[in-house]
Amino acid sequence: MSSNSNPGGNPPAQDPNDQPKGEAGPFSQEFRHQPISARVPERIARGVMSTGVLVLDGPNEFVIDFMQGLTRPYQVSARIVLSPIVMEQFVAAVQDNLNKYEQRFGPPPTLPKPPTDRRPTLQEIYDEFKVSDEIASGTYANAVMVGHSPSEFFFDFITNFFPTSSVSARVFISAAQLPRLFETLTMAYQRYQHRIAGHHGPRPQQQPQQPPQQPPARPDEPPPPQGQKPDAPPKT
Repeated sequence: MSSNSNPGGNPPAQDPNDQPKGEAGPFSQEFRHQPISARVPERIARGVMSTGVLVLDGPNEFVIDFMQGLTRPYQVSARIVLSPIVMEQFVAAVQDNLNKYEQRFGPPPTLPKPPTDRRPTLQEIYDEFKVSDEIASGTYANAVMVGHSPSEFFFDFITNFFPTSSVSARVFISAAQLPRLFETLTMAYQRYQHRIAGHHGPRPQQQPQQPPQQPPARPDEPPPPQGQKPDAPPKT
């Protein structure tokens, strides 16, 4: 069945801005595409296993490093880059799946807490975990799908682009690790919110400058540490 919008038979007037089919030209249009069925590439379908997670929050994005520390060399098994909006959706999806898991199977097994006497620095962590060239730049995703079984959770990170959504990374973690993952994601997102609120909050009133109580340091001397009084200048 076909339809004709010009039943009189006269050919419609041609828009001079129309271009013949096949000719390339500038084109821009907003689209909304829901990842109802995302394509899963063969190299992504098998997924990667993770035994820990590290979340870095920057001014424009979140970087989630899924770590694998079962055998040496320790390595980052997947690096995911999310915008703040998608990060918020990811946190909500993890919380929703955790609630559904607990309603069906009960609370996940409890893992022993890591020692708190001395936490390693970020540099010390990445000295232990290898980041391959293949994943150093990370994998972008603008949608996330979360699911679970009695023993595992999986995350499908999706590039939701027209015309076909595609899974860009698939990560598995044990059910026992999910509460700690949820806590880490929540802390990182709350830290980002507080930082943004501080940037956009009202500016404090500027206080009049007080005359210095101590003589300034010489150019070759570093400023005194915050909260400590400077040493007296050497006598000349």
